[in-house]
Amino acid sequence: MNGSRIIGLVRRAITMLGSASRSSGSSSGTPSGTSPGTERRRRTPRRTPAPRPNERPRPGRAPAPAVDTELAGARIEYSPSLDGDADPGEVVWTWVPYEDDPSQGKDRPVMIFGRRGDRLVGVALTSKRHDNEPQIAVGTGSWDREGRPSYAKLERILDVDPRQVRREGAVLPRARFDEVVDALRRLHGLVERPR
Repeated sequence: MNGSRIIGLVRRAITMLGSASRSSGSSSGTPSGTSPGTERRRRTPRRTPAPRPNERPRPGRAPAPAVDTELAGARIEYSPSLDGDADPGEVVWTWVPYEDDPSQGKDRPVMIFGRRGDRLVGVALTSKRHDNEPQIAVGTGSWDREGRPSYAKLERILDVDPRQVRREGAVLPRARFDEVVDALRRLHGLVERPR
């Protein structure tokens, strides 16, 4: 193959590459004949990935595992059953947002005392006794690995998504459950409607 033939093939390849780039757009991504910034892109809707069961929720991804609510309208019941599903009368673990910054929070034990539609209703437990806020002792249980006494935080009522409960912790004895519910009724002035 002589030199002039090779040069001809190279020129033809360059010409073909130039034509291909003009038809698909220049190296800047702007199609031929279109001024920069006027190209219309086809937008693909962003798909929100499904949350993983033990993953801490992020804003905008899924319904929050627990949100602040009121006691009024909750159906109070005691129906524990350690069957893998969270039920009233149980202490469960779920992600609870901080009161002062709902975009952050932590996994903590929550005593479930009722239902509201398809959600559970409960109060968070803490191992720290605070005299300046309404709390009631619930004793010790397997929800705390260190066996520390726990206190129900009565002021903050939580609606809990049962699908985002991480695990069941234990069944609260009926007498303790009734003490917490009575304290909640007194604090929130709840008079339940007859069923």
